[in-house]
Amino acid sequence: MNDARRNKRRVGIAVLVIFAVVAVFVVRLVDIQVVRAAELNTESLSKRSVSQTTYGARGNIVDTNGNVLADSVDRFDITASPLLVDEFERLQKDGKSKVTVTVSDAIAELATATGASVAEITKALTENPKSNFAYVAKSVTLEQLGDVRALKIPWTYDVLHPSRTYPNGAVAGNLVGFIGADGPQNGLERTQNHCVGNVNGSATYERGADGIRIPGSTVTAKEAKDGGTLKLTIDSDLQWYAQQSLAQRAIELGADWGTITVVRVRDGHLMAVADYPSVDPNNVEGVTRYDWGSRAFSSPFEPGSTMKSLTVASLLDAGVIEPLTQVTAPGRRDLGDGQSIKDAWAHADIPYTATGVLTNSSNTGISYLVDKLSDKEKRRDYMLRFGLNEKTAVDFQGESRGDIPATQNWDAVTNYAVQFGQGMTTTSVQMASAYQALGNGGVHVPLTLVEGCEWADGTVTGTPSTESTQVVSASAAAQTVAMMENVVSQGGLSQELSIPGYRVAAKTGTAEVANGNGYGSDRIVSIAGLVPAEAPEYAIVVTFAKPDTMKTSSAVSTTFKKITTQVIKSFRIEPSDEPSPQMPLTW
Repeated sequence: MNDARRNKRRVGIAVLVIFAVVAVFVVRLVDIQVVRAAELNTESLSKRSVSQTTYGARGNIVDTNGNVLADSVDRFDITASPLLVDEFERLQKDGKSKVTVTVSDAIAELATATGASVAEITKALTENPKSNFAYVAKSVTLEQLGDVRALKIPWTYDVLHPSRTYPNGAVAGNLVGFIGADGPQNGLERTQNHCVGNVNGSATYERGADGIRIPGSTVTAKEAKDGGTLKLTIDSDLQWYAQQSLAQRAIELGADWGTITVVRVRDGHLMAVADYPSVDPNNVEGVTRYDWGSRAFSSPFEPGSTMKSLTVASLLDAGVIEPLTQVTAPGRRDLGDGQSIKDAWAHADIPYTATGVLTNSSNTGISYLVDKLSDKEKRRDYMLRFGLNEKTAVDFQGESRGDIPATQNWDAVTNYAVQFGQGMTTTSVQMASAYQALGNGGVHVPLTLVEGCEWADGTVTGTPSTESTQVVSASAAAQTVAMMENVVSQGGLSQELSIPGYRVAAKTGTAEVANGNGYGSDRIVSIAGLVPAEAPEYAIVVTFAKPDTMKTSSAVSTTFKKITTQVIKSFRIEPSDEPSPQMPLTW
């Protein structure tokens, strides 16, 4: 009887113990799976799940022929998990024996493979030892990546990170701009970032206890997106030639800066915009920050006598002069109150035709022609219709609008000076745009630098406006171009500017440079022209600022002829059938 009771007691105690143990497990299970589930899941994932950025490729920038000016190349970020950093065993080449690799040895190997310093890597791995992520090195090459992978360090990882490169170096660097540590810094890289800019994505992957990524565990949280392809109007071969020719001559002249602009007449496409000095996007520090952009857009100057072609076209359009209109031009014209204007050379009265005034660039002669259109507002309006006093349609970064003073601010001298390019300012691209209108039958077409942005699906956005404006009549434009031909055929720089077999129209300009005390000895010299003159296809403007050795437009003639000849070759312009007209310069 006693044995039976003892057995029942034992069974009861055993049941109670089992029930208590089960109760403990149940409580613990509820605590883990219900009460602390979120906390523990987060902690677990943090130990085995790794987040990473996935990179889209920045879009290419190409010239009008598809030649790449800026593109993205594969680069890789080497990362590590400081939490897992420890010594490890590495299998030897014999496939059997192993060797222990210490942390310091691994860091030294990584430094050799990536080019980063031991100190930098050590800091990255020890600064936050409980972190799952740290950069060992950024933007390493494919070759360096191979060296890192060959080390087989279990706590290092690699991530594709496209990087920017400029395969043609300084060619169009003034326009393309560059990428810095904080993203797009200058030029089209910045202003067209909505086209070429990439959008980064994100993904997570899981790893095992040994720190190795688990195959197939990657989950994309946000897709990366590549940028579009930005197509420019620039011809990179002509751009290269223009930059080389410009730099060579600017150095010879000791000029502070220079520009060359080439515009296709029929559609306003900028085929070349060269600057000196100019930036190489691969070596931004090679020039000062003032040379990172394009002075052709950003540096307004008093253009001097290249403005006279626009004045003549306006007067022809207004019907107040003809190419053979007669004036008598003195060496100096007294305007009263001690004010006067004068020609660049001393001379007695000269009986000029309007063509002679333009050909020999007489300031006093142009003033008497201007008198025939006394309405100042109308004359200023013509200047504005040519696109002066406002930014071009390109709206380039840092672009200047120049300045055509309001007529109420014109004194007796300014009334005439603005018509021969003093007392007002323009940029090189504005002058090229104005000459485009002269060559296009008086029709001004907006300047274009960007043809559009092409996306991966073939769609094209950002195509430019082609809305044109009739600035002057076709007759006025044609007569002006014919008068300009005499600058080349009969002017003082005839031998320097003439190109055998081709009719060229041009206008020289030498402008005084204002300083704090009026006008000093510095000059800005230019030549603007059209080729072929009988049916203009290209407008060309060459400018040098503050040359030391030559301070007249003759300093520009060599470069103007070289670039015009290159334009003829590049675009296979056919020779002219007839010689330039020889108009009377005097009466």
